[in-house]
Amino acid sequence: MHMTSATGVGPAAFFRQKTRIDWVDYAKGICILLVVMMHSTLGVEKAAGDTGWLGYVVEFSRPFRMPDFFLISGLFLGLVIDRPWLRYFDRKVVHFLYFYVLWLTIQFAFKAPGWIAEGLSPAELAGRYFLSFVEPFGTLWFIYMLPVFFIVTRLTKQLPWWSVLGFAALLEILPVHTGWLMVDEFAARYVYFLAGYLFAGSIFALADRVRQNGAIALALLAVWALVNALIVFAPVAPSVQAVLGISSYSNLPIVSLMLGGMGALAIICGSVLLSKLPWTGFLEYLGRNSIVVYLAFFLPMAISRAVLLKFAPFLDIGSVSALVMLAAASGPVLIYWGIQWTGHGRFLFHRPAWAWLDRSSAPQTRASLRPAE
Repeated sequence: MHMTSATGVGPAAFFRQKTRIDWVDYAKGICILLVVMMHSTLGVEKAAGDTGWLGYVVEFSRPFRMPDFFLISGLFLGLVIDRPWLRYFDRKVVHFLYFYVLWLTIQFAFKAPGWIAEGLSPAELAGRYFLSFVEPFGTLWFIYMLPVFFIVTRLTKQLPWWSVLGFAALLEILPVHTGWLMVDEFAARYVYFLAGYLFAGSIFALADRVRQNGAIALALLAVWALVNALIVFAPVAPSVQAVLGISSYSNLPIVSLMLGGMGALAIICGSVLLSKLPWTGFLEYLGRNSIVVYLAFFLPMAISRAVLLKFAPFLDIGSVSALVMLAAASGPVLIYWGIQWTGHGRFLFHRPAWAWLDRSSAPQTRASLRPAE
């Protein structure tokens, strides 16, 4: 049995019913908010030298924040994995490479003056820039890793699915800490991406059951939240920390895999329930434009953090973190709206035709530019 037939059912059947599945966008919206929250909170706490109440939410979500993002990223791979290699490589590698190089350059342009002021020479600055093509840079590591996952999955799709999944799970369980982000994050995250691809049909079926049994799903979510919180926040004795090298029981091998998988499914279930509520539509919009937020949130985050810490000393650290998170999440959306309204700068979030390898499917007009997704 090959990897492409783990469940026998994929997302294609759902696409015959509608062109977009709402809860998927809700899940992506929740994930991008959790990512922005983490960076905003940790940045504020580091700059202020203090911690705030939002840090507890960041810590609670740590076991499942990125696992769910990668699981969602693998859900629809079954629809395209058998495309011709040129088209597949263009859509799944070149597409993300374009945005990585572009936004890496933009981030360097903003950070370079500060680095030069700290004494970094132009040669050292150039070396740091080119090193970012080997060692993923800062917040952009997610879109650096996605093409790697897409290629590995395509190359191994003829192998028995259980063997690849088992190896990926083993990588997550083992303490892989080489210091090279690409290797370490591959080991820690690939199992979730692969699970999204292999078990897409089962995941969509679960979402349908949640939609039909909301009360039961809500009760199970409450149980999951309690279990996750107990494992994450349970005090770890200093002697245990010294022996095992952990600060939380959620870091234990197997436990981290369990919490990652449970949390990813919990976010999916919660997304289905939230999609029923009319006032939560902003999550769907953020999910549809999650990569827009992911690419550009660093700038409004940095600006709002500096302004609030300087001019709002009366606010507690948690409130400052929440406001920075709000600015970081909404800033890219405002930028995107401005680009859509003026028609200028579309290359920031839409891959232009010249950046396509597969010319047969490249956009021919400005209106059909392919967005970052």
